[in-house]
Amino acid sequence: MQATVRKRQSSAMQPSAFHTSRQGSKDTESSLKKPQFHLDLWFYFTVQNWVLDFGRPIVMIILPLEWFPLNKPSAGDYFHMAYNIITPFLLLKLIERSPKTLPRSAVYLCIVTFVMGASIHLVGDSINHRLILSGYQLHLSVRENPIIKNLQPASLIDSFELLYYYDEYLGHSMWYVPFFLILFLYFTGCFTNVKEENTMPLSAWLLLGPSGVYYWYLVTEGQIFILFTFTFFAMMATVMHQKRNGFVADGNGLFLLYSFSLALGLVAVWVGCLWYDEVLHRKYPGVIYVPEPWAFYTLHIKGSQ
Repeated sequence: MQATVRKRQSSAMQPSAFHTSRQGSKDTESSLKKPQFHLDLWFYFTVQNWVLDFGRPIVMIILPLEWFPLNKPSAGDYFHMAYNIITPFLLLKLIERSPKTLPRSAVYLCIVTFVMGASIHLVGDSINHRLILSGYQLHLSVRENPIIKNLQPASLIDSFELLYYYDEYLGHSMWYVPFFLILFLYFTGCFTNVKEENTMPLSAWLLLGPSGVYYWYLVTEGQIFILFTFTFFAMMATVMHQKRNGFVADGNGLFLLYSFSLALGLVAVWVGCLWYDEVLHRKYPGVIYVPEPWAFYTLHIKGSQ
């Protein structure tokens, strides 16, 4: 008798449990179909990019290197150290928010490479800015600089060229390749089949300008036009592929795409304004001509003071 009662109670409870399970799955599907704009993360990214990276040259103007012992880190160096710590953490948090599951080994490898490249650049960039106090001119090559070309023994020039290689080429490559790879991997998950999500909130539009200007700074100062353009066209190819499958970019995907588009437009304006500068053209020869803002500063601003 008791067994029969228990069996009836169990069968009576099953529809309720099934209903709860279906309701939970519906909630899960609803949350997956309606992704939210990650205002907190994009705001943190924008603020720390402007303050700790883009703001470093401004800090070094407000708090000049002359105010610090030249054999010790300056205020700008401490900003760079903070950037190297905070940015990997934000990138990991961004990947955690991705609707698409990404291979952890690839993500961790990107983060480790990013930290190593940014640290290499920190050392080289710190020394290069101290050389400016001694008359080093960033718009000239290492061997063309007056304070370098007469060094004795001549092997010292090779040492400075090695420093420049670590700073401008190796450091930048190990810094920016994993950085943009992580952004692209995150972007591939920023798609939804809900048409109403094909918009950006007002907060995203307010962050769009500062974000685009920062990417312009990365492209010009980091000399990564090819890498940045390749990432942008990879994003466009992903958008077209997803569109054929019936998916559209959500607010986070549109924010990244529009930020990159704005940055490319600013780079085009920057190059157009300095196209006839013969000195900068000689420093950056070749088909792709994208002068650095710091080279422009030492040539046209610092040199006229």
